[in-house]
Amino acid sequence: MAPITVKKICCIGAGYVGGPTCAVIPNITVTIVDLNQQRIDAWNSDELPIYEPGLDAVVKGARGKNLFFSTNVDKAIEEADLIFVSVNTPTKKSGIGAGFAADLKFLQLATRRIAEVAKSSKIVVEKSTVPCRTADAMRTILEANSKPGCHFDILSNPEFLAEGTAIDDLHAPDRVLIGSLQTKQGLDACEALASVYANWVPRERILTVGLWSSELSKLAANAMLAQRISSVNALSAICEATGANIDEVAFAVGKDTRMGSKFLKASVGFGGSCFQKDILNLVYLSESLHLPEVAKYWRAVVEMNEYQKSRFANKVVDTLFNTITGKKIAILGWAFKKDTGDTRESPAITLANHFLTEKARINIYDPQVSADQIWLDLTDYGDVPAEPIKPHVTISQSVEEACHNAEAIVVCTEWDEFKTLDWQKIYDNCPRPAFVFDGRLILDRKALTDIGFKVTSIGTGDRL
Repeated sequence: MAPITVKKICCIGAGYVGGPTCAVIPNITVTIVDLNQQRIDAWNSDELPIYEPGLDAVVKGARGKNLFFSTNVDKAIEEADLIFVSVNTPTKKSGIGAGFAADLKFLQLATRRIAEVAKSSKIVVEKSTVPCRTADAMRTILEANSKPGCHFDILSNPEFLAEGTAIDDLHAPDRVLIGSLQTKQGLDACEALASVYANWVPRERILTVGLWSSELSKLAANAMLAQRISSVNALSAICEATGANIDEVAFAVGKDTRMGSKFLKASVGFGGSCFQKDILNLVYLSESLHLPEVAKYWRAVVEMNEYQKSRFANKVVDTLFNTITGKKIAILGWAFKKDTGDTRESPAITLANHFLTEKARINIYDPQVSADQIWLDLTDYGDVPAEPIKPHVTISQSVEEACHNAEAIVVCTEWDEFKTLDWQKIYDNCPRPAFVFDGRLILDRKALTDIGFKVTSIGTGDRL
């Protein structure tokens, strides 16, 4: 049998993964499809639906040449040799596994659509983050609904992008992981996808493994990265109680070559669409496999993250003389990290809700997050009424506007612009005493203290 040649690719799902991932593929026609007309229109416009450094240039350089965005899902499926399934797999909100298990509704709908539309054999690639052995369910759906003569090979190809550096990660990845069944057909399909990546990724960085190992590797990678953050955040609480400095502790630990320095930066907590969701998925998987001790271990990582956010919010209240009722608090940063507009699971949302519960007035500023998105987050996408909190929330267009007359300034996102603000000017427009709470360890504490601010930093105690 001749090697499989991929000439056309379809990507189902035009979100944070599908859009950037497929935009960098050279030399092959790629069509990214989504049922959301507004999102596709945005991908075809000058204002892309997501913010990611470098993405704008990549998309505009390839769009209309080998990169296309469309709502015509069926046409793209029919014409493609290989189909990426890159749909949302959020945590279930109801039913069995609610709060832990992944909701695979969209993935199963996409799989069913592929089977119903395809008139020739296809390679179907899991790009979404999924529980281990999801490919079994996909194969069952495909085989039950396929036309005579159509064969589907299923691969796992998880993404390991970090938002904010996604384009760099895609152009020069640490590794590309491809999982397949270890059959002749499975290995041939694996080689076909590997050849796509070989257009720009060195072969030694393309790792091929078994299908189930690939599915589990994505969950494992995110769980272990989050584990490091929760570990250093747990140490930050000890530092505050003893007078140690978490940056100094993390620096010393990171010099150990067995450890390394990455993901040892203490903060108000991790956010984003992956870490918490994937750990909870791992917890549910462990419980389903009757491994309660394993489930308890991974659940503790999420619990520590929630504790860190709650601890930081309580410290703001305690420092402001145990009440923030009616006080103006500036929240700087709403995205879960810098260089992205993604707000999913952002610690800023938790802090804002805590402050609103205490009847504070909050002013929010973020350079990349829209006011509409902030209101969606504050109302939990419509599940919480907006009217009771509207008098207490202002969304500002600048740092200076947000901080004007603020009794406390809370840094929730590590945007670079916050490091170079005119803090003297900000201080001059604040009531006394003026408090700054650095939840990202990005500010010069001594410089702000010299100006007159009362500064509280994560992981830094006041004891000498």
